[in-house]
Amino acid sequence: MQYTEIAYEVADHVAPLTLDRPERLNAFTVTMQRELCHAVDEIDADPEVRAVVLTGRGRGFCAGADLGGGGDSFATDSATAAESGGVREPDGRHRDEGGLVALRFFTCTKPIIAAINGPAVGVGVTMTLPCDIRLAAQSARFGFVFARRGLVPEACSSWFLPRVVGISRAMEWCATGRVFGADEALAGGLVRSLHPADELLPAAYALAGEIAQSCSAVSVTLTRAMLWRMLGEDHPMAAHRIDSALIDAVGAGGDVRE
Repeated sequence: MQYTEIAYEVADHVAPLTLDRPERLNAFTVTMQRELCHAVDEIDADPEVRAVVLTGRGRGFCAGADLGGGGDSFATDSATAAESGGVREPDGRHRDEGGLVALRFFTCTKPIIAAINGPAVGVGVTMTLPCDIRLAAQSARFGFVFARRGLVPEACSSWFLPRVVGISRAMEWCATGRVFGADEALAGGLVRSLHPADELLPAAYALAGEIAQSCSAVSVTLTRAMLWRMLGEDHPMAAHRIDSALIDAVGAGGDVRE
């Protein structure tokens, strides 16, 4: 696929994945959704890639859904959705494009580091929740603005956000729908660290490089899957069973990827 709204490359086992619509603050479209999902397919299939850095081109990360197309921007009728690449269930229900991206990030076998370089609002912030680590520029701003638009949180964020920041903080941000700064995002646990704008990407690449160069790719892949999976378990015995199975597999000379 030739990408028109994202940029993707691989260097030193790290894949920079860049939202590339700077003239629209990288606002999200169906085309961007399709390209992001395709790029993650490529990342999963490429053994040279050991970590991903997700960022935005220009002064914004992602300003949310691009509504420049008016009522047809994210059309859900069968004909228009088919033309735009939208996805529908067999019973005709529409699947939201942000959710498709979030689920594809969630199932990625490589760790994803989000370098949030500017405004991240609506789907622009919810798409980062399945990322494993989030860094932000000091000038970044965030907003779960759905309630102020008469909407509810999308992109699977009602599942991800409370797990990332806790139920109380998640409810506050979603119920008020207000836009808040990077300091509050850091205090709330949404991001791991803040950086001057010109130091954000170097910090993200340094972290990705440490993972890519110093750690077993198989171990990192399994660890990512285990940590996310355990969020849905109600007892540590589930983790113990997985740990024991992997230890037995290694001891028997098996492939831990099984």
